[in-house]
Amino acid sequence: MFSGLSPEALTFLRSLKRNNRREWFQLRKEKYDALIRTPMLELITCLNEEFADFAPHYITPPQKAVFRIYRDTRFAKDKTPYKTHVAGIFHSENGSKKEGAAYYFHFTPEQLLVFGGVWTPEREELLAIRNLIQERYEELNEVLSDKKLRRTVGQLQGERLSRMPKGFPTNHPAEALLRQRHWYLETTVDAKIVTSPWLLPELVKYFRIMSPVVEFLNRPFTQKPRAKKMSFSAFSF
Repeated sequence: MFSGLSPEALTFLRSLKRNNRREWFQLRKEKYDALIRTPMLELITCLNEEFADFAPHYITPPQKAVFRIYRDTRFAKDKTPYKTHVAGIFHSENGSKKEGAAYYFHFTPEQLLVFGGVWTPEREELLAIRNLIQERYEELNEVLSDKKLRRTVGQLQGERLSRMPKGFPTNHPAEALLRQRHWYLETTVDAKIVTSPWLLPELVKYFRIMSPVVEFLNRPFTQKPRAKKMSFSAFSF
């Protein structure tokens, strides 16, 4: 059982927001590791044990699931070197880490955010998801109409195009879904839960409820055939 992060972890993030400089952080890196990174690795391990029950293909090595604290500032106007939130992500082992739906969470000193779905997909990924929705929209609508899901995490979210994407009929019954550019479920919780024993069961509760949507959106990526490996016996020397 994961008992939650220390309240000092949130205090550290508040201080980092005020002192987002390499000199400040380097003097406190060991503190960051003790208060945040090590507990996050423990939390991911506990989440993996829970995923084994309802989403076994999303079990992720803790070192790969936890996001680095360092920001990529190469093309950003904001050159502050460190993130002021802490995040973890779980992709399907049957798909690609660069495409498809994922389970994600992050926390700040103010709130915990829990997410399941697809955010900012590339062009081919967009097309694959739209083709799936065009063919199986009734199944998706049935999943989204679940009363427990709607009561717990609300409706499917995502920015929409002003018109139907090219190649799709304008009178399609799932027109609103097909116009979306992102497809995800998301909820936020007060950050107090981060420092309590309820953090783990709360994350599991939301991820479990989101799982039918995540699994649906991942079909084009987890079910596509993979290239067969050629054995040496296939070649003549």
